[in-house]
Amino acid sequence: MGQAAAENEMVVKQDLRVVAEVRRFVRLVTGRWGMDDFVPCLVASELVTNALRYASASDDDVTLRLDRTEDGGLWMEVQDAACALPYMQEADATSEAGRGLFIVDRLALCWGVRPLAGNAGKVIFAVLNP
Repeated sequence: MGQAAAENEMVVKQDLRVVAEVRRFVRLVTGRWGMDDFVPCLVASELVTNALRYASASDDDVTLRLDRTEDGGLWMEVQDAACALPYMQEADATSEAGRGLFIVDRLALCWGVRPLAGNAGKVIFAVLNP
């Protein structure tokens, strides 16, 4: 990550209502970089919601980090304390859940998961177009 990592990082508390704050944070950071914020807000919302809903215990925080790629794209990562790896689910037409990683897969240039050493959790990352 770049030198200004602290101002491009947000610690998210365990409350699904905080996802609106996540979108405001993404708009602020991408606005400083002159980037459109629609896709970054959507991807960040999905990744953070997944981390809050499925991955973390009630007292674990989730951390969102944003940075620029060498070609001007957006690097986004969400870190949580759970070791279980996410996977794309099959959601039926009436289901309200299960589409998060499908959306990320469709909108990101690439995405993936990297486990942290010592079973300390994982980082899910996504790379978005400039």
